[in-house]
Amino acid sequence: MLSEIVNRRSIRAYLPRLVSRADIETVLRAGALAPSSKNRQPWRFTVTLGAKKEESLAAMARGLEEEARRPLLPESARHLGGAIQTLAVMKQAPALIFVTNPMDRDPRQALNADERISELCNAQSLGACLENMVLQATALGLGSLWICDIYFAYDALREWIGGQGALAAAMALGYASEAPPPRPRKPLEQLVEWRE
Repeated sequence: MLSEIVNRRSIRAYLPRLVSRADIETVLRAGALAPSSKNRQPWRFTVTLGAKKEESLAAMARGLEEEARRPLLPESARHLGGAIQTLAVMKQAPALIFVTNPMDRDPRQALNADERISELCNAQSLGACLENMVLQATALGLGSLWICDIYFAYDALREWIGGQGALAAAMALGYASEAPPPRPRKPLEQLVEWRE
């Protein structure tokens, strides 16, 4: 597994080659096997291929247009261009997986302390799920991109998916047509404080 961790890359260019249903299910199974707080397993997957993928892309495009007119994320407006570029990447990928958390609420709702702790635990669980998925994709020779730019089109995508729970992330999946170099990482000495 260390080789998958070392070799994993965020892929933003894909070949026009379909991914088998069996490989997609293997990636999903890896996600579903992730550890989760209180074993809540706060994830549901919506896999989009073909015409349904095109529908999801149209929903994202509508959401990005709405975000440009009336921002849900006004303090992040400078990143809207990146979300538009992400949409172009999503168009290339033969498969898109939307990950929702059926236990969470709309992110605009106020939370009490218990709900906030639960939300943080679920976010950690979802991160483990998505990491398992990208590592499994790498092991299968697939490229993937863990996508958070969906938040710029949150309402439109959530409505398209069906409005159940909170939209957590998306993942583009396919065969890479690029081989980006590793990105620089901070030295471990800057990240760790030893207390003995």
